[in-house]
Amino acid sequence: MSQSTPVPVPAPTFRKPDANARRLRLREFQAQLVDRMQAARTGEDGQLRQLGVEIGSQYWLLDLKEAGEIVTVGAITRVPLTQPWFLGLTNLRGNLVSVVDLAHLMGQALTQIDKESRIVAFGPSLGFNSALLVKRVTGLRNVALMTLQENAAPAARWMGSNYLDSDGVVWSELKLSAMTEDAQFLQVSS
Repeated sequence: MSQSTPVPVPAPTFRKPDANARRLRLREFQAQLVDRMQAARTGEDGQLRQLGVEIGSQYWLLDLKEAGEIVTVGAITRVPLTQPWFLGLTNLRGNLVSVVDLAHLMGQALTQIDKESRIVAFGPSLGFNSALLVKRVTGLRNVALMTLQENAAPAARWMGSNYLDSDGVVWSELKLSAMTEDAQFLQVSS
């Protein structure tokens, strides 16, 4: 009887994820999100109605008919003699768009810009070249699966109803069309 020599098995090697592969997955995710948003806007999918975003310490729901393009935060040019919550102007596909830190406007700390931060432009139907800095975009939310919460009168006209999701998170409607008529929002000069 001959004894066989064990064959050495190489140890598994772990590779750091490829940056190009991550970028590709991110682009695919963004393309899918855009497709889903367009389907929701046109009514092709009645379950997807609101875009969820985190602004400061709160979760907000944006009507897809009022929300526009979502982009990563690029260069924002400061404008002198403006409110601290008015971050300045940015170029969004050749258009100058004002950028507002809504969290700071509501009395919270300035939003720290990081890799999850996004700029959400007002939709073209509003005819208002403005955008909000959001802490992060959480994706599409189905309000039909949430519970409407009884709440006191909102602090501003642009604050809508509150909803509780299955995870116990409170989501508030953010009415961008009403925001374009809000005196405090429109008063950017200091």
